[in-house]
Amino acid sequence: MENQKENMDQTENVSRIPIKIEHEGEMLRKEPFWVFGYGSLCWNPGFDYQQSVTGYVKGFSRRFWQGNTTHRGTETKPGRVATLIEDNEGVTWGKAFLIAAENKAALPYLSTRECKLGGYRIYTVNFHPRPCLFSSPSSSSSSSDFQTDRNALLYIALPENRHWLGAAPLPDIAKQILECHGSSGSNAEYLLKLADFMREEIPEALDEHLFSLERLVRKFASDMRICLKTLMGEKEEIKEEQKQEARVVPSFQFASRVPDKKLRCVNM
Repeated sequence: MENQKENMDQTENVSRIPIKIEHEGEMLRKEPFWVFGYGSLCWNPGFDYQQSVTGYVKGFSRRFWQGNTTHRGTETKPGRVATLIEDNEGVTWGKAFLIAAENKAALPYLSTRECKLGGYRIYTVNFHPRPCLFSSPSSSSSSSDFQTDRNALLYIALPENRHWLGAAPLPDIAKQILECHGSSGSNAEYLLKLADFMREEIPEALDEHLFSLERLVRKFASDMRICLKTLMGEKEEIKEEQKQEARVVPSFQFASRVPDKKLRCVNM
């Protein structure tokens, strides 16, 4: 039993070895590969992929400890986005994407989105697919093809990077998220869409850190009378609804322009 445990430990260690990064963050790939997303990649991958499947990785927990000064914040007011911290008992749910070997755009895109702008490093991990539930928009593979574990690339922020914010009381993190905006939208949108993804696609997944922050953000927004629909980028939809309502409300603003008419009685 001791030898078996030792071999399992060695396997876990191998799965967390950093990937060698080639020129400008690009890696040379001769076969299809998987990328595991646990943040905005879950609902906005931004690259072409062959298949996607929900699942989890072990040994990590998701935390909103990474600062962001581009997509969800600014240099003067950095937002907070998700990263993973090592946790022997941790399980992090998300979505893995299969990228074709001939796809030369995905890795440079991810390198810019994660490594250059966010201070992340690339690792390989063992990805465990969620049994019998998967999405494959461009493949006719059977569900049995997705029941085995596979290696996947994983982007993790390092505590020594200049954007790292680290731990803080959850109410403080929630208030920071509620107040920050970046080029991709509000920091609150990032958090709420991730929470929505988890509820809709992996309802059995537990993530107390994520859902506690969501509850606090919603509470603070209500207390401060902040419209979450606006923060979620639904401005245009709201304006259109208001326009439609205005069309059906009768208006008398032109009544004063109607000329007066004198009525005359005609005796027959």
